[in-house]
Amino acid sequence: MANQMYFAENPEAKHDEHVVDYHVNGIDLKFNTDAGVFSKMRVDYGSGVLIKAMQGQVFPKDGILDVGTGYGPIGLFAAKFWPDQIVDMVDVNERGLALAKKNAELNHVDNVNIFSSDIYAQVDKQYGLILTNPPIRAGKKVVSKILSEAKSHLVQNGLILVVIQKKQGEPSARKLLTETFGNCEILTRDKGYYILKAVKR
Repeated sequence: MANQMYFAENPEAKHDEHVVDYHVNGIDLKFNTDAGVFSKMRVDYGSGVLIKAMQGQVFPKDGILDVGTGYGPIGLFAAKFWPDQIVDMVDVNERGLALAKKNAELNHVDNVNIFSSDIYAQVDKQYGLILTNPPIRAGKKVVSKILSEAKSHLVQNGLILVVIQKKQGEPSARKLLTETFGNCEILTRDKGYYILKAVKR
């Protein structure tokens, strides 16, 4: 059922709560998860690849945006990696947003704003870094919009980092980023997951 999907505004899946642990380079976070959100039993492998790849990036200090935050692993790790930055974490899934807020409190992360936005609809500023593990099951149109509209939400020299599997559209995502930004680099390949990086010149 479509309303059970993690990209629905109000998933109706029966609650099935868990707490998962995730460690990256000495940072240890715990996440409350539930049915009706993406990857409820563990931090998604692709999200983990993105979290590890993003840590060494240099970008303008104009804040960070996590698009499709779910219960918050990417955005909360970004907030830990860059405590001097504000991380905006957006999603349409109200259950995911409630969990992300709970997880920010659980991990004592306060440099975040967590709010509902259908992609960039409620986003009214530009950032130094946009992060996304796009909701592939929401369809190519949604994924393409996340990638193509990112440029207008980045400051000059701002970056977008995207994790996507080869079999789920990496070649077309790379092509779209290249057409939009005039550049796209493969930062990492790991078990079929690609981290794509594009820079607003």
